Amino acid sequence: MQSLLKTKVGRLRILGFVEGISLLLLLFIAVPIKYGANDDTYTKLLGPIHGALFLLFIINTLSVGVEQKWAFGKTTWKVILACFVPFGTFYIDRKILSKV
Repeated sequence: MQSLLKTKVGRLRILGFVEGISLLLLLFIAVPIKYGANDDTYTKLLGPIHGALFLLFIINTLSVGVEQKWAFGKTTWKVILACFVPFGTFYIDRKILSKV
């Protein structure tokens, strides 16, 4: 874990993992509680956190893309697209980021 923190790509991988976990928590815990127990406390808490992580992932992807000189049409757009697809950050970590 500590070696991941030393590079921008490593930090992007961690951010993607945390963003993916925040989506899991939002979809499988907060939303069912909101509609099942009529309590929106958790969606109000986790929604903005997930949104911030989502934006940080996009910004950091662009930063890493510039640093790594990724061709936008070949790599950067795939990584950005991944965060729009549910659980895509986990997939893109395995297929692209772990190999950089």
